[in-house]
Amino acid sequence: MEGKISTRASLTALISFHIVACCVSLAYLSRGYGSYHIYYDPALLGTAIATIVPFAILSYLFLLVPFSFGYFLGFYFYTMVLGYLWLNCFSRFEYNHWLSGASAAASIIAFLIPSLFVTSPIRRRFTIGDATFDRALTLILALGVITILIAASYSFKMVSLDEMYDFRDKINMPSVLIYGIGVVSNALLPFAFACFVERRSYWRAGLTLVVLLLFYPITLNKVAFFTPTWLLAMAVLTRLLDSRITVVVSLFVPLLVGIVLYAVLGLHDTRYLEIVNLRMIATPSNAMDIYNDFFFSHPLTSFCQITFVKVLVSCPYSHQLGEVMQKAYALGNFNASLFSTEGIASVGSLLAPIPVLACGLVIALANRFSSGLPPRFILISGSILPHILLNVPMTTTLLSHGGAVLFLLWYLTPRTAFASQSGMSAPAAVGERLEERLA
Repeated sequence: MEGKISTRASLTALISFHIVACCVSLAYLSRGYGSYHIYYDPALLGTAIATIVPFAILSYLFLLVPFSFGYFLGFYFYTMVLGYLWLNCFSRFEYNHWLSGASAAASIIAFLIPSLFVTSPIRRRFTIGDATFDRALTLILALGVITILIAASYSFKMVSLDEMYDFRDKINMPSVLIYGIGVVSNALLPFAFACFVERRSYWRAGLTLVVLLLFYPITLNKVAFFTPTWLLAMAVLTRLLDSRITVVVSLFVPLLVGIVLYAVLGLHDTRYLEIVNLRMIATPSNAMDIYNDFFFSHPLTSFCQITFVKVLVSCPYSHQLGEVMQKAYALGNFNASLFSTEGIASVGSLLAPIPVLACGLVIALANRFSSGLPPRFILISGSILPHILLNVPMTTTLLSHGGAVLFLLWYLTPRTAFASQSGMSAPAAVGERLEERLA
């Protein structure tokens, strides 16, 4: 009981500081990134505080529920909506800001209710044995190496992050290979890494990180570049901290570092500020502002941005949404989260909470698929998907980035696979984990 109280107190303090840090970071970004439509006006600070304080109360939910994948993703989306509500107070776009702000708040509530509270185990009609599971991990590693060898025959360039944009548009690969890279690098290999870490097979975990690192010169993508470092950081943090605290720290600490660097260096060196505070954290919030502005005066997509839906219905847009936003705002290929795409773009601000709720139910199903697995394993194996989902629609993440594959792997993973590491029998280990989740 004392440990639970201590964890709750730590979470309360961390989330409170995190909320303040998000607002401070956006205020700092407004000084150098007005071209991104990030603004701040001290005269409107009272309005912003009056908006953020009631929304901050919603974070109390993260103190009540145990860890799950929905908790992980839900906190990242909560941060995104928090950032949007702050930006909405200072936005210079001309759309219905009151309606859009209320819609954003309703959407995150609609998402959090199923993704935080639906975690009960699902009946597993198909299981695999431990020996088959071990062979599957080896097969995943081999598949990763094969995918790299094939993809490298099409593109392999060792360039810096600053130079990657000069070459990325020239990459030309078959669609099947692009899908394969997404599934292998975002789902299969992180899953294998988490298995090796949980089973203390550290040399195989290290080999997995090396394989993952080789995807960067192939894809020239920031996610691929940072994936090995991120997985390693999450493995270390989960060894030291409670899983829920790790989730909060994983956003708060990088955000805080950017604030401190800006306070010391100002705009003289903004490399870290731009990669982390702007691209990683502020851009998903900013996308909600931009998508609200665009679809306030343009036709809604009615989900036609989804490839198989576009085949069935007429669509007002011949290009992908990211390209449409690039032409309208000149901010690059501006893809966005399910809140902006399945929500705002598809049905408008008024009805956006409905498809967001449906996406929350999908995450609730993922929670049920992973029920009974160690929280640390779920967090590490799923640690790449929240970053993708902040910037990519749900449907795209499930199909093109391996989300559905990862959820299936959680379902298939034998619950006895990690019991030996805890020093207890398999039934006792499973029973203890179920008790922890129900506590």
